[in-house]
Amino acid sequence: MSTEVKVPVLGESITEATVGEWLKQPGEAVAADEPICSLETDKVAIDVNAPAAGVMGEHLVQPGDNVEVGALIATIEEGSGGAAKPAPKADAAPSPAPAPAAKEEASAEGGSDAVVLSPAVRRAVLEHGIDPASIKGTGKDGRLTKEDVLAAAKAKKDAPAASTSAPAPAGAAPAAGGRNIERVKMTRLRQTIAKRLKSAQDTAALLTTFNDVDMTAVMETRAKYKDLFAKKHDVRLGFMGFFTKAACLALKDVPSVNAQMEGDEILYHDYVDVSVAVSAPNGLVVPVLRDADKKSFAQIEKDIADFGSRAKDGSLTMEDMKGGTFTISNGGVFGSLMSTPIINPPQSAVLGLHRIEERPVAINGKVEIRPMMYIALSYDHRIIDGREAVTALKIIKEAIEDPARLLIDL
Repeated sequence: MSTEVKVPVLGESITEATVGEWLKQPGEAVAADEPICSLETDKVAIDVNAPAAGVMGEHLVQPGDNVEVGALIATIEEGSGGAAKPAPKADAAPSPAPAPAAKEEASAEGGSDAVVLSPAVRRAVLEHGIDPASIKGTGKDGRLTKEDVLAAAKAKKDAPAASTSAPAPAGAAPAAGGRNIERVKMTRLRQTIAKRLKSAQDTAALLTTFNDVDMTAVMETRAKYKDLFAKKHDVRLGFMGFFTKAACLALKDVPSVNAQMEGDEILYHDYVDVSVAVSAPNGLVVPVLRDADKKSFAQIEKDIADFGSRAKDGSLTMEDMKGGTFTISNGGVFGSLMSTPIINPPQSAVLGLHRIEERPVAINGKVEIRPMMYIALSYDHRIIDGREAVTALKIIKEAIEDPARLLIDL
């Protein structure tokens, strides 16, 4: 008797997903609730767990296939099973060397324990031609992360050239002179990001206003209290806590920046749910810091650190992404000096942070070297006037330059 494996409910308004990777192969033993397949949705990657213990049966869909909620994707048969995969067909010609796709399923010890790869890791393995069995994983339960593969690729590149070249990645088209082109299908997440950003440009009347911030006071405050803060709250005191608090102050004073359009109506929120842009292996994701205006510095920093950690290991959920009334995106961590961020629909504004750079500025008639940061506020001009946008950004600037304002609500 077999048990059907179906696509689970994926979240509100999400009806379809893309098969990312099979974590269990036909013939392998499966425990109840053990992850057997990963699915990529518009927002996050989700594991499909086994509904019963037994032996992995037939895969009815393949990686890259689109599947709807409730669709039958595999079966689990009765029995104890093993780790070996079905033998190749008799008429299949033996391969002189394992292909990259086969390599990623090879045993890390040369035995029967398969290397389980997430979709992001799989793509990185294929892209760089790395044997996953040769890499020690630093992720949960020793699993490989994308960073592990990139580090191995860098080490391989820095090492002296081998006498024989590595096999070309799957999808690479050889060309004269060793010039290659690799064709890789966009992930569902990347497709959704592209559609949403283009939709924002096509629909909203986007405009960006800029200002610069003297980071001296915040940097001095952070340097003075970071050790005590870390000791008491067990989390690092960063800059995001200050900017989140400053943004909440501005949004309370200028409600339209925290509002959204719905048809011919404007929805004003009496709460602030901040979407925090976080880099994940499959692209940029924006988990939501709910009720940010009511949270302490410590809780904000803890939540943001947790988002970053879970984005890296792929454990963010649909609920983490839902909602959001305003977005903060910190391109400064990647070295950006200035940018014009695009709003995250249906939100109406996004704050862009950039790198801190020492620059000469005029202070009381004298030129001084100060740590300065450009900040940008992109907004939907349909519901936010220029005066309101400029005022909101000015409030953020003043709160960062004089952090006492955050304590006395100025």
